[in-house]
Amino acid sequence: MQKKGGKGPGKAPGPKRFLTPGTPGFMGNLLSTVLVFLLLISLYSLFLGHGKEKEHIALSQVAADVKAGQVTDIKVEGNDLTLSYAEGVQKTSMKEQSQGLPETLAIYGVTPDELAKTKIEIANESGFKFWFLNLAPVLLPIILLAVLFWFLTRQVRGAGMQAFTFGQSKARMIDPADTTQRVTFADVAGAKEAKEELLEIVDFLKNPKKFLDIGARIPKGILLMGAPGTGKTLLARAVAGEAGVPFFSISGSEFVEMFVGVGASRVRDLFNMAKRTAPSIIFVDEIDAVGRVRGTGVGGGNDEREQTLNQILVEMDGFDPTEKVIVMAATNRPDVLDPALLRPGRFDRRVMIDLPDRKDRLEILTVHARKKPFGADVNLEVIAERTPGFSGAELYSLMNEGAILAARESRKEITQYDLIRSIEKVMLGPERKSHLLSKKEKRLTAYHEAGHALVSSVLPYADPVHKISVISRGRAGGYTLKLPFEDKKMQSRKEFMDDIAATLGGYVAEELVFNDLTTGPSNDLAVIAGLARDMVARYGMSDKIGPVAFAVDRGYGDANYSQEIAGKIDAEVTRMIEDAKVRAHKVLVDHRGALEAIAERLVEVETIEREEFENLLIANGITPKKKEDEHPVVIAEALP
Repeated sequence: MQKKGGKGPGKAPGPKRFLTPGTPGFMGNLLSTVLVFLLLISLYSLFLGHGKEKEHIALSQVAADVKAGQVTDIKVEGNDLTLSYAEGVQKTSMKEQSQGLPETLAIYGVTPDELAKTKIEIANESGFKFWFLNLAPVLLPIILLAVLFWFLTRQVRGAGMQAFTFGQSKARMIDPADTTQRVTFADVAGAKEAKEELLEIVDFLKNPKKFLDIGARIPKGILLMGAPGTGKTLLARAVAGEAGVPFFSISGSEFVEMFVGVGASRVRDLFNMAKRTAPSIIFVDEIDAVGRVRGTGVGGGNDEREQTLNQILVEMDGFDPTEKVIVMAATNRPDVLDPALLRPGRFDRRVMIDLPDRKDRLEILTVHARKKPFGADVNLEVIAERTPGFSGAELYSLMNEGAILAARESRKEITQYDLIRSIEKVMLGPERKSHLLSKKEKRLTAYHEAGHALVSSVLPYADPVHKISVISRGRAGGYTLKLPFEDKKMQSRKEFMDDIAATLGGYVAEELVFNDLTTGPSNDLAVIAGLARDMVARYGMSDKIGPVAFAVDRGYGDANYSQEIAGKIDAEVTRMIEDAKVRAHKVLVDHRGALEAIAERLVEVETIEREEFENLLIANGITPKKKEDEHPVVIAEALP
C-alpha cells in the first residue's frame, strides 16, 4: 500500500506528584494552614472570654458590698471570685493568694455574721475544665505549631521519600482471577503461526510435569518481534490468560533511572515477585530500551543501562529448571539487541508477528465490530481489501474513528461510508476543510495528483489507483490512493522502478503543464530518494554496484563503505531517478488528453473514486488494470 501526497511539505494513571517549596500547590497549602491556625486561635480566645464581659472590682469594694448585704452569692475558683448581686448582676474580683476568703474579708472589717448572710461556693479545682483552662494557654499554641510543622515537612518530604522505593519494581500485575482483564487466544485475531508457537508455553505452564518427566526444558524466554501495533503485548497477555497465571507487565524504559544501580534492583525485585507467585509470566515491553548491544555508548546513563541488562542476564541464568517462570519480551528492533540476550538459555525462542494479510484483517475487523451497531450496507470484506499494510492497532483505530464519525453526526448506526472515510483518516490524517486552496493552487494540485494517477495506471508494474483527491488531509494538500490487488511480501526491481516513476508523476506533470515547479513534490522526492538508495545499497538491484548490501551501523550512523563506493551509490541513485523521470514524462506526453481530463474533473468535483477514474481512462483509450493483469514475481528464496 502506498499513499502519494500531492501538495505541502513532506501505546494508566500517571505517577504521584509531590509538592515542593516554590510551587503553586505548596503555597496554597501553606496559606490554608495559616488561616486554619488563626481561626483556631480566635475560637480559643472566644472560648476563654466566657461570653459577656463582667465588671472587675477591688477587694475593698467586695467587702463593702458584703457588709451592705448586696452580695447574694460568692463563687471561689482558686483566687478568682465571682460575685452575684440581688439585681442579677455579676462582678469579678480576686482574693489574697495565701489566705482564705473569710480571713481576707476580715482584714477589711467583715464579721463572720455579716459573711454568713452570703452564700459561698468553693469550686472543684481538679476537674477537666480546671486543667484545660490552666494548661490550654500554654499547650494549645504548641500543639497547633507542631501540627503546622508536621504538615509542611510532609509536603516537602514527599519527593525525597521516593528514594526509598526506587529499587522496587514498577511492574503491573494482572491477576488471573480478574475476569475483566483476562485475555485469551479467542480475543486475538490472526497471527495463527504465533499462537501455535505460544501454545507450547501455555501447555508447559498448565502441565509442567509432562515436559520435565521426558527431560524436556521449556524455553526460559520468548522474544516477540514485529512492527508496532501487530499485537505483541496482546499475545503475551493471551498466553497468561490461557494458562491462568499471574502476568507481570513492565516497559524496558521503567528500569532505568538517573541513579546507578536502580535498574538492577528493580530487575531483582521483579523476578523475586514472579518466583513467589509461580507459575507466572514476566513481560518486558520494548526491551530494546535496556537490551541494546553493550559498549556502544558513553556516560553514566549507558553504565546504568548496561548494569540493568547484566542483571536481566543473571536472573535468567539463575532460574532453576523446575521454576515455572516464563520471561516474554517484545521489540520492533531485534537487530539492535545484545547477542547475549539471544543465545540459547535466555531468549532462545523468537516468534515473528507479521502484519495481517487480508484474511487476518477481516478477522481483526470482526473482533472490533462485536459491540458496534452497523448499517445494512457495511461490508467488512471491502474494508479488509482496502487496508493492506494496516496493523491490528490501525484497524482498531479505523473502527473507532468510524464510530466517532457516526456519533458526531448523531446517527445510531455506522455506515460503510464512515469506515471508508476512516481509512483515509488513519492513513493521512483528518480533512483540513479550513485549508482552502486558491483557484490557481487547486488547479496545480489537480494536475499534480492526475500525474501520479495516470503514470501509475499506464506502467504495468505499478499499483492500481483507488482514489484521487485535492482535499487537504494531514500534511498533504492532495493525495492519490494506490492499493495492490493482493498483499505483497516481496517487491521486484521492476515494481520499484514503476513506483518511483509514478511518484515522480506529479513533479513531471507540474513541469510539463506549467513549465514551473513548486514545493509540492518535496515529500515525493524524499520518498523516491530513500527508495532508490535502498535498491542500490540494500537490495543489490544496481547492475553497476552489483549484489552487495552496504548496511549502516545504527549505533553510530557511520556507513561501512568507502568514499569511492559512496560516490558510486550516489551516481546510481541519480541515474535510477532520472530514468524513472524520463519514463513518467513519456507517459504524460503520450496521454496528455487523459491528463487534462482527469485534472479538470478533479478541479470540478475535488474527489474521484476508482470507478469514475477507470471510466475516464477508458474514455481516453487506456485499459484499466484488473486483478489478472498483475505480473507475478517468482523468486526461489525464502521470505524475509
